[in-house]
Amino acid sequence: MGRFVFKLPDVGEGTAEAELVGWHVKVGDTVAEDQIVADVMTDKATVEITAPVSGKVIALHGEPGAMVPVRGPLVEFEVEGAGNADEATPSSPASPVLPPRGGRSRSIQSSPLGGGGAEGDGGG
Repeated sequence: MGRFVFKLPDVGEGTAEAELVGWHVKVGDTVAEDQIVADVMTDKATVEITAPVSGKVIALHGEPGAMVPVRGPLVEFEVEGAGNADEATPSSPASPVLPPRGGRSRSIQSSPLGGGGAEGDGGG
């Protein structure tokens, strides 16, 4: 058995991070390849993240509302074969997942014209 660390892919063009909206799995679950494991939100869209491999979930990195950096660990799986992570290196509980921004939730609204922010929201 090996350990496979799934890192958050770039879900938008050039995004540096995404907000973890919620989990569809928990530690101990067995998942199939392409099964939805989490929802993340960027400035542009909410995206379903699917498992790249089949295996058993052994670690989840982040709580809903946390900011997860692109290419940062998201989910760890126990898989058949070697996996992609060194067995001697245990998963770090201090992963680079950032707490929710400012302790408040963000609301993203879109319009057909591509607008979304309110004037004076500090976005410019």
